[in-house]
Amino acid sequence: MRIEDAIQQKKFVNELQKVHINVLFTATFLSQQSSTLLKPFNISWQQFNILRILRGMNPEPATVKLLTERMIDKMSNASRLVEKLKNKGLVERIACEEDRRRVNISITAKGLEVLKEASKCMEERFHTAYSGINEEEAKQLNELLDKMRG
Repeated sequence: MRIEDAIQQKKFVNELQKVHINVLFTATFLSQQSSTLLKPFNISWQQFNILRILRGMNPEPATVKLLTERMIDKMSNASRLVEKLKNKGLVERIACEEDRRRVNISITAKGLEVLKEASKCMEERFHTAYSGINEEEAKQLNELLDKMRG
């Protein structure tokens, strides 16, 4: 669906303004879809992001600071998200023996299993959703988005 139809706006100041609105609208659309897909797993997409970071580092732990640096949504409160994941048994917090101020975060076996299932669900959905975009177009879109961020 064209952005003009989605938000019922016929004119934009220029193409750059249209791109800006289109990217924001699309990001929100994808975020909402992700949240819907992750609901059966009882995790938010921000929690999903933390689990993916921890899986990528496994078996090495991460600090909250590192998680914050690597998260997609920089406005999320990583400490709060980790605490919610801990309460669900998906991550564990371990005090660092060398530095008592530091807390190491690791993904649990249960966290790995939930992440595996959630990732499968996400991949299947987005593979279907993006079937209208071929590899070359996806590459071009990635390059343009990277260029936008400078």
